[in-house]
Amino acid sequence: MSKAIIKNPIIFSDIPDVDVLRVGNAYYMVSTTMHVMPGCPIMKSTDLANWQIQSYIYDKIEDNDQYELKNGKHTYGRGQWATSLRYNNGVFYAVFVCNDMKKTYIYHTTDIESGEWKRDELDGIYHDPSLLFDDDGKLYIFYNCGDVRITELKPDASGLQEGGINQLLFSTPREGIGLRCEGCHAYKINGYYYLIFIEWPVVGNKRRREICYRSKNLLGPYERKVIMDDDMGYHNKGVAQGAIFDTPDGEWFAMLFQDHDAVGRIPCILPVKWEDDWPMLGIDGKVPESFEGPHEESGKYDIVISDDFNHVENKLALNWQWNHNPIPKAWSFTERPGYLRLTTAQMATNILDARGTLTQRTVGPKCAFETHLETAGMKIGDKAGFVALQSTYGTVGISMETDGAYVIMTTKGDEVREKIRWEASDIYLKVYFDFEDSRDIVEFYYSANGSDWKKIGVDVKMLYTLDHFMGYRIGLYNYATKELGGYADYEYFKFYQF
Repeated sequence: MSKAIIKNPIIFSDIPDVDVLRVGNAYYMVSTTMHVMPGCPIMKSTDLANWQIQSYIYDKIEDNDQYELKNGKHTYGRGQWATSLRYNNGVFYAVFVCNDMKKTYIYHTTDIESGEWKRDELDGIYHDPSLLFDDDGKLYIFYNCGDVRITELKPDASGLQEGGINQLLFSTPREGIGLRCEGCHAYKINGYYYLIFIEWPVVGNKRRREICYRSKNLLGPYERKVIMDDDMGYHNKGVAQGAIFDTPDGEWFAMLFQDHDAVGRIPCILPVKWEDDWPMLGIDGKVPESFEGPHEESGKYDIVISDDFNHVENKLALNWQWNHNPIPKAWSFTERPGYLRLTTAQMATNILDARGTLTQRTVGPKCAFETHLETAGMKIGDKAGFVALQSTYGTVGISMETDGAYVIMTTKGDEVREKIRWEASDIYLKVYFDFEDSRDIVEFYYSANGSDWKKIGVDVKMLYTLDHFMGYRIGLYNYATKELGGYADYEYFKFYQF
């Protein structure tokens, strides 16, 4: 077999805040998923070019109003951030912050592929943390933005080490820097402590870049070096923030990500060359568009999939995630075999506070999604269909009103942009996303037969906004504004990439 060719981005979809480790011949990657559930995906690869969702660290973080979209509360743009993934003495560890809970969660398991993790908690926000197991068995967490701190944990990561180190490690430069160092990844390699960060200068290229600090001593002093400053020629958006890791044969690589506007933050892999004990990323300081990887190619995997909903049990493919905590009784494959049934179980005022929206990522440069919706079970006040989900959203679907059904297209604030009387008890819907060169336009269509499509409403200019802090997702929804218990049946979900 031939070696796998690594092409950047390795996944043209929202996989931000990546961390990667290798155990044996397997590579594991974790990323941020914030307000969608289950969350904190574990992705696995054996060739570095092809990655498959293996499991999730949690089904949900908390049961409270913000995670259940109750009483006007939500956790958009918050939830799980920037997980550090580590392995030590047969145990895998994952640590992340939830700003909304003002807590730092530490999960551990002996089987990273099973999805069965136990959890400990630290009070307070250890922003963008990184764990480091030192040679003497001690465990540290590095964290913070700009003023980098170090705190010692118990060796099993169950809490703070009484009397252990807990101090400011160093402060990073302020002059000429907008966003000071954050997104820490800490390592002990060949006698050096390495702390790798991003920073965002306001002079020079004015783009995110990767910075490394190193020291022979845990508490410093630390030297500093820029180890990557490149945007692949894409709108001055620097490729930065992520992990370095080695292969079984001793080659080194880095996994970073790049902002790509509405589609989200997309991951790239770079070779690492050690120069005077500094990990220099890329090839001649550049992110390669493609290169031959170190391993033979494995199977191909898709981050987004089609689904015929013909399942014999109520179990979702790992590609699916719910917007906030799901309501288990509110969805089913078995109530009507061959269909996904979404039943209303919590009142909502608009799509953003509607529980039970089932989502997948979108992918670039262009993609489209299609479904067939049957509406006979919907009640007055129910709304069902497709959503292009972010703060600046767009929907297309059926609104069941007192005088009958309407196909509607809405935009942010549930502004109705077009509304057409609909006599049939079913409808075909399609949404088309164009992310090429950050054009970031989404279009909405409907059809009576699945072949003759009519455009509806307006094109939405997609905006990556920090109140959601996530690339656009496609979602299937059904929510009630007047009475609970109505249901919408979806026959299939088709995905196309262009």
